[in-house]
Amino acid sequence: MRIPGTIAVVLAALLFASPVSAASGAPGAPGIGDSYYPLDGNGGYTVSHYDIRLSYQPDGDLLSGTTTILARTTQDLSRFNLDFLLKVSSVRVNNTPAGFSTDGGELTVVPASVLRKGLDLTIVVHYRDTPEPYRLYGLAGWQRTPTGTLAVGAPQIAPWWFPSNDHPRDKATFDVSIAVPTGVEALSNGVLLGVRQQSPDWVRWHWRSARPQAPYLAFLAIGQYEVRTATAPNGQPLITAYGEDLGAVGPAARASVERTPEIVEVLAGWFGPYPFEAQGGVVDTGPGWAVETQTRPVYDDVFFGLGANTYVVAHENAHQWFGDSVSVRDWRDVWLNEGFATYVELLWSEHLGEGTAAEIARFGYDHYPADDEFWQVLPGDPGRDDQFHDAVYQRGAMTLEALRTTVGDDEFFAILRSWAAEHKDGTATTAQFVALAEQLSGHQLDDLFTTWLYTKGKPPAGPDGAPSTTRSTPTKPNSYDQIERTVDLLAAAK
Repeated sequence: MRIPGTIAVVLAALLFASPVSAASGAPGAPGIGDSYYPLDGNGGYTVSHYDIRLSYQPDGDLLSGTTTILARTTQDLSRFNLDFLLKVSSVRVNNTPAGFSTDGGELTVVPASVLRKGLDLTIVVHYRDTPEPYRLYGLAGWQRTPTGTLAVGAPQIAPWWFPSNDHPRDKATFDVSIAVPTGVEALSNGVLLGVRQQSPDWVRWHWRSARPQAPYLAFLAIGQYEVRTATAPNGQPLITAYGEDLGAVGPAARASVERTPEIVEVLAGWFGPYPFEAQGGVVDTGPGWAVETQTRPVYDDVFFGLGANTYVVAHENAHQWFGDSVSVRDWRDVWLNEGFATYVELLWSEHLGEGTAAEIARFGYDHYPADDEFWQVLPGDPGRDDQFHDAVYQRGAMTLEALRTTVGDDEFFAILRSWAAEHKDGTATTAQFVALAEQLSGHQLDDLFTTWLYTKGKPPAGPDGAPSTTRSTPTKPNSYDQIERTVDLLAAAK
């Protein structure tokens, strides 16, 4: 084959220049680009699997372990970051020792040579430390309990116990293996593969999450628990656990969380098949909240202080669709998680016959006067400090009620089912939700979402503004009493 002279000269220049530029590589970005958490996640690679093998001694809060990360480069890398707080003893990249340093939650890894784009990586990190003292964004994560610890939180918890690409945009599968002293239980996500007596003094628990999972949704609960195992009606393993110090609250907690398969079945009728491989829940004293940890939500016992509370179980299991399977692409869109899960509480009330969603939404609307600070927080972009403000939950839920009133029940539930199916195991944005709602309903909805999500002040009453009264009478339903009591209990706990 003959190449014209000018082209040959250019091609030769490229051939000789490319190895030099590639050999230098470039650092991976220390953050993935989130609006609220600029250092969460990292650039230059994607993760497919975490294998986390730990030992934990509750006396002294000593965690030691090895995390093996399977990843692939997305650029030529001279170095890359992992999100991690603890002291590291060594790092290997593709079996070769690598340089490393830690600073403020960033573990910077310098491989022995440039990592080419498209290269499969095996990253092995050894560490040993006491996690509780560490803070990220000024906040604590690792919580010691009277019998062990809880690694549960949002939007960050992974940096306290395993190195990761800590953002929902990079989901992976997980194997988690935890050795604890004999007589102590160790709980995590997914399916329990086995419990093995490792030595006279140590027992190792093995867990596997086979569906893609954001790092913040991985959890540890170590301590004294009553662990129950069963099979849900759909054939999935059902694993629930209750702290042995729940006292008088224990029966109410069991009467709520043991109904998880029933609640999941109802939710699946609304939103499509349950997206994961296992079900369950953990109840403990101390978290201060309930968290939608994938396949197995964790609940503070305060939610059951007044008796059984299936509303919180419905909320956290709604997150399995909205938040866990379909995750936010950017944390400013957190209403896609919390507004949706709160609205499911309203749907659950309809299911129980304790008040319609329209009644509850309208009562909430009337509950806050126009000059209340509540109406100054924008659910569609609340800001990092107000990310979990009541308005994100309640005004977010009112947004969905306004949508339902506008498009009708058939289109509304078709939108939610399509949303859950189209973005399963991935991430999405508010703009995508608006586009889908408009596509399926045939309505122009920009004004509705702009008013409810992005405009300060109390929206005007009526079908195009506040939750409509056309479907029901705005009386105070029993389910709102339950929500108010839960809010009051949580405020008292703080």
